[in-house]
Amino acid sequence: MLRAENTLQRIFREIAKSGEISGRELARAVGLHPSTLAAKVRALERKGLAEFGDGHQRVGLNANFGYVVGIDLGASHLHFALADFRGEILNDATVKIRPEDGPQKMIRQIKESLRGVAEKVGHGRLRALAIGVPSPVDPVRGVVTYANNLPGWKDIHLGRELEKGFRVPIFMENDVNMAAIGEHWRGVAQGVDNFVFIALGTGIGSGIFVDGKLYRGRTGSAGEVFRMNIEWQRWAEDFPDTGYFENYVSGLGIAAEGRKALGGTPPGEAGSLREERDAYFVFEAFRQGNPAARAVLEKIFTMFGVGVANVVAIVDPDLIVLGGGIVKGAPELMRAILDQVVHRLQPDPPPIQLSALEDKAQTYGAIHSALTLAQEAVLRRLR
Repeated sequence: MLRAENTLQRIFREIAKSGEISGRELARAVGLHPSTLAAKVRALERKGLAEFGDGHQRVGLNANFGYVVGIDLGASHLHFALADFRGEILNDATVKIRPEDGPQKMIRQIKESLRGVAEKVGHGRLRALAIGVPSPVDPVRGVVTYANNLPGWKDIHLGRELEKGFRVPIFMENDVNMAAIGEHWRGVAQGVDNFVFIALGTGIGSGIFVDGKLYRGRTGSAGEVFRMNIEWQRWAEDFPDTGYFENYVSGLGIAAEGRKALGGTPPGEAGSLREERDAYFVFEAFRQGNPAARAVLEKIFTMFGVGVANVVAIVDPDLIVLGGGIVKGAPELMRAILDQVVHRLQPDPPPIQLSALEDKAQTYGAIHSALTLAQEAVLRRLR
């Protein structure tokens, strides 16, 4: 017979998988008689972890046990989402940032904004935080190794700073990896064990799932396609820190090509680094029928298609998911070019779908990761 602690762990784990489950399904999953199960669930209920519903026919997590916060640190914004213990978002907020301000000022802004979001809920206990960052995360040291779109962000101990400020478990991951986690949890990749999430925004990156788990690689840099080169003749050239591929296939690449093709400086561009990277004016010109803008996008999307085909050749996934702000700029043109290029280079490519979560994929990934941390802490206490 299993010890009571192990039984409680198994019951809690099964409930946590879905947030709510019928008593009959739960009894079958843990192999207990319904009367024995009811006594164990009441023990979890007394601890504030579970609750009965539908006339004791269903069992769910107690959503009010505490809350978690998921944070998306982008190249131009901070997005916070506060969720209950079942993962339902209670409050969220977006804050503009100036990447040129450097890491210390931005870390203070993260802390201040997080406290502001938490105060709006007014009750409950913070159980865990998770944050997606535009950088590889060293899996051993747990640091932001190098965020190439955030000046000064090299070997920054962001997780340690947040732990000191909030005294809760912290999970930190590359932002696109976090988006892949979100898409696997609540997006078009639910139930898909092998897929690649490619985010095309200010920069470009990808998150890779293999056998139902995130693949991080040796240094945490798996999926950093921004360094990919699709012109072998240029292998020895020096490119910016963004690498060859991101130098073209990204918001900053489209903006740079647009300035050359369209001439002049878009209004407001001189105001900040964020505005300088914004490719909005190219898409606006394209929608107005400007042939030079169309040529820029056709070039970039063709390069994007070659990159996607190369990813397919290496990973052979069941699904490619596209996210990020740039994919919404001219989606019909992008999809048409991608389909043409990828099918030309790959005889049997996987489906390519747009993210169902759009700009919330990273946020959902962070919420799921924070919930996992919080639930693991509960499981340790139930031993």
